[in-house]
Amino acid sequence: MAIEPRKTPMLDQLEEGPWPSFISGIKRLRDQHPDQRINEVTNDLLGQLEHSYNTRLGYWKGGTVSVFGYGGGIIPRFSEVGDAFPKSREFHTLRVQPPPANFYTTDMMRQLADSWEKHGSGLQTFHGQTGNIMFIGTTTEGTQHFFDEINEYGWDLGGAGPCVRTAMSCVGAARCEQSCANEMKLHRLLVNNFTDDVHRPALPYKFKFKVSGCPNDCQNAIERADFAVIGTWRDDIKIKPEEVKAFVEAKGRQYVIDNVVSRCPTNAISLTDSDEIVVDNRNCVKCMHCINVMTKALSVGDDKGITLLIGGKRTLKIGDLMGTVVIPFMKLETEEDYERLVEIAEETIDFFAENALEHERTGEMIERIGLVNFLEGVGIEVDPNMVSHPRLSSYVRMDTWDEEAEKWFQRKAEEKSA
Repeated sequence: MAIEPRKTPMLDQLEEGPWPSFISGIKRLRDQHPDQRINEVTNDLLGQLEHSYNTRLGYWKGGTVSVFGYGGGIIPRFSEVGDAFPKSREFHTLRVQPPPANFYTTDMMRQLADSWEKHGSGLQTFHGQTGNIMFIGTTTEGTQHFFDEINEYGWDLGGAGPCVRTAMSCVGAARCEQSCANEMKLHRLLVNNFTDDVHRPALPYKFKFKVSGCPNDCQNAIERADFAVIGTWRDDIKIKPEEVKAFVEAKGRQYVIDNVVSRCPTNAISLTDSDEIVVDNRNCVKCMHCINVMTKALSVGDDKGITLLIGGKRTLKIGDLMGTVVIPFMKLETEEDYERLVEIAEETIDFFAENALEHERTGEMIERIGLVNFLEGVGIEVDPNMVSHPRLSSYVRMDTWDEEAEKWFQRKAEEKSA
């Protein structure tokens, strides 16, 4: 039975620009999908959205919707104008955790899409800023049926609310030659150890893990993650002289000076008269710019590990915060090394749960109580290499500088004599 499409003159204008429009996607579901239920749901969804554009008001309200055994993972949406648009009266969203590095097979994606078309609206997004696969639009009853079906073949809900949120990791060593860590192992290790904290919200506010395999930080972990793991190295940048000469010959000396040498934030790289690249590795801050430009000629070092930053977040109470370095360099070679990282994560989450105010992120808590108090609480010793603002200053409170510096020198002396 054909349905009568709702008139949407304002939404139609969103299809007139040069970019693909989400309105076109919803209309395809309304006009072309073989399931009449989906035709009707998306038709009423377009009708409510047009109504919102006309009145300049939103008509979705929250509520409580969950699946058995879980306290999060679903964003409830009930329509306040459900009588006018009954087929989209309930339009809940489910967050589903993606695989590490977002590796899918077409069979996996087709299976998920088939299940969603059976129980939901057919609308999906890969991946929201939360990192989840977003399945948008189903009824309260449909949430349980959909979850049961996808959970049967291996998928789980992501985090929503005051809990550990869905983790994210970059594509890493599988596709990227700059990788300095085992990103997918780190991702799975952290997720598997905190699954209960993902599904049963009990924290003051959200807590996010993100893993980037090199300082390029393709996951934007330093700015968005409470617990950011960044792959890095501590020996020298590797240089291939023949590739350097080939690059200079192809691009010209002036290009190299303008686009590589002059853009080094610490002036740690130079080009000799004989077209050789010289790197002052002591002053290199691993910004990756020279490596990104001269990919064949320059590459990351061999002594690889991770840097751990805590407290990154976007704007909330006190504006954006970059993560603060709490462990400048840590090797991840043995299972004991990975266990130590998990222990730090456990201590951090426990301290956050006990000391943060309601609706306060980890970085905001640290700003309020002080970094030294936080470090003492999680059992990490103060180190002059801890950086609050990347490339600007080391973080040691100046009112206790002499005392903390003396402790650091004493520790280093003990390590040498051991």
